[in-house]
Amino acid sequence: MRATDTLPTWHSWARLVQAALMPGPAIPPDQLLLVRDLAGNLARSFDPPPGVTPRLGAVLLLLYPDADDLRLPLTVRSDQLPSHRGEVSLPGGAIDPGEDGPISAALREAHEELGVPSGAVTVWGMLSSLYISPSNFRITPVVGLIDDVPVLRPNAAEVSAVITVTLRELLDSALVVEEQWTLRGNEVRVPFFAIAGHKVWGATAIVLSEFVARMRRVISDE
Repeated sequence: MRATDTLPTWHSWARLVQAALMPGPAIPPDQLLLVRDLAGNLARSFDPPPGVTPRLGAVLLLLYPDADDLRLPLTVRSDQLPSHRGEVSLPGGAIDPGEDGPISAALREAHEELGVPSGAVTVWGMLSSLYISPSNFRITPVVGLIDDVPVLRPNAAEVSAVITVTLRELLDSALVVEEQWTLRGNEVRVPFFAIAGHKVWGATAIVLSEFVARMRRVISDE
């Protein structure tokens, strides 16, 4: 029996998530879903090029109860958006001038994209910031909980669909698939979460895999 099978209620998951967000050693790259070339070398940069200042942004991992589990929504980006069209992402976007940091931005974006009231979310912590070279963003993932199942109202201008996944499903290694793709003319190995018929890869997969690795570390210490 796996450790997660012994958890009786979503409150137990909440306790584990809060413990996973406590400061600790960095998650090693081999535990993250990172695109690599066919030789196994990383195919992305974690820092902007010299002299380039990235835009700052934030995304929200919004957890909510689902029976004895916790569930989180992911958005399929609208084809009307200027970048990452059709990809699966976490609700989020740029930190606007005057905002006091990633928490405010993540909550605002979740409200704009999914209609989630900012005041209903209890923020538990943040994950590691991540540089995204195609859009020149450095995003900070924020993790929070809403106590009840939210009524999601996707903004059609930004979101074409919403898919969801439970923590129990995320922790199942069978959810991770790797394929060989051609990206920007290069043959690479792309690991992704296979969720609801979608391939969740790139920055979103990196964020989710860090979250999973932190959760597994806490569970193994139980």
